[in-house]
Amino acid sequence: MLRFVTDGVRGDATTDLTTPLIVALGRAAARVLGARTFFIGRDTRESGPRIEADLFHGLAAEGASVVALGVAPTPAIAFLAQRAGAPAAIVSASHNPWNDNGVKLVGADGRKLADEAEAKIEAELRSLLLQPASQVRSTGDFATPVGDLDLDAYLAHLLGALDGRSLSGLRVVIDCANGAAYELGPRALRAAGAEVEVLHAAPDGRNINDGCGSTDPSALQRAVVDHRAHLGLALDGDADRVVAVDEQGQLVDGDQIMVMTALDWHARGMLRNDAIAVTVMSNLGLRRALAGAGVGVVETPVGDRSVTAAMAEGDLAVGGEQSGHIVFADLATTGDGVLTGLIVADLVVRQGTALSTLAAAMTRLPQVLVNVRLARKLDLDAEPDIDAAVREVEAELGDRGRVLVRTSGTEALLRVMVEAPTAPEAEAAAARIAEAIHEREGRTPEGS
Repeated sequence: MLRFVTDGVRGDATTDLTTPLIVALGRAAARVLGARTFFIGRDTRESGPRIEADLFHGLAAEGASVVALGVAPTPAIAFLAQRAGAPAAIVSASHNPWNDNGVKLVGADGRKLADEAEAKIEAELRSLLLQPASQVRSTGDFATPVGDLDLDAYLAHLLGALDGRSLSGLRVVIDCANGAAYELGPRALRAAGAEVEVLHAAPDGRNINDGCGSTDPSALQRAVVDHRAHLGLALDGDADRVVAVDEQGQLVDGDQIMVMTALDWHARGMLRNDAIAVTVMSNLGLRRALAGAGVGVVETPVGDRSVTAAMAEGDLAVGGEQSGHIVFADLATTGDGVLTGLIVADLVVRQGTALSTLAAAMTRLPQVLVNVRLARKLDLDAEPDIDAAVREVEAELGDRGRVLVRTSGTEALLRVMVEAPTAPEAEAAAARIAEAIHEREGRTPEGS
């Protein structure tokens, strides 16, 4: 049976997310959350309509009413759930290939469910799957999507983040990843006044994230230069993350976006408690840039759930990940690629400064990632040889770099990350640590 991971239930749409499992998941969610109304939305994957319908039948079998939004970005679904005070099921595998899919559940507050709620749903799902198979009777035809009017409200919410300012005169290229924001992303930028060129906005069910979007912005980088645009924005399949491209065609990642935003908000007195939340994977360059401006960093484990928890605990307005999953707590309950894109574009217009100049506030150190596959999971605290190798590299780098070795939460892997002033130095240091693990494990390190 599939289990909840960082982003809900996820797997191969055909072999893992079968109709019996998804129907049972809908029933389990209805029983545990106890809501009378649920929202459902999805991205553009070929399997989305079937999984959406399976969820509907499971929820309806337990007496819940379902509002079907059809294709909609994850942050839009979360926004509408919070606005209506109803939980939602989001059918998406985010940045994964088309043949994968998943189901993310958010509560009536628009936020991901707490671990305790997910554990209860897992237990209820397990119980349902152990029961003899039974025919689930639908309470009627599958609900007709009613997303247009609701998405108008979400669009108004996005534009409200600009406080009445216009993006007039700004040329933007947006790569929609053939995903959930293929219509709404360009629509929002145009409504804000920008001149917009659009890439990868013709989903066919199988081209989501395929050589495009935030996982492969190379086409966007070329298009920004070709169109002489001021900037580019690359969404992922469900539009909860974005990376930018400056006017020279250079990538501007989530760390750089957080730095330029935090510095701007700090200067304007909007950055509560003068700190942001980032994961351990954020580049050392981010920490240095913010420290120099008197902005603190709260470091969390990998995953947006950890980031949002730290933001809530520390009453922070900004947090996120290097991948471009960025949360503005006063404006959204989750990462929102379109919202983040509007905020970046607004910053360029307000400051009258090129995006390349804004991004240069942070100098990104070369970062090397190496995965070492293990025969079994290791307890790093009980591995003195590995610890000695890490400490030796840390001593050599001093404050010029950073080392992070962590255990994968889903696989028998150790992930080695090294940042150093030069790429060759980072590569050599990562290789030394990987070799120490290799000698301990008797296996070959695997680059990532």
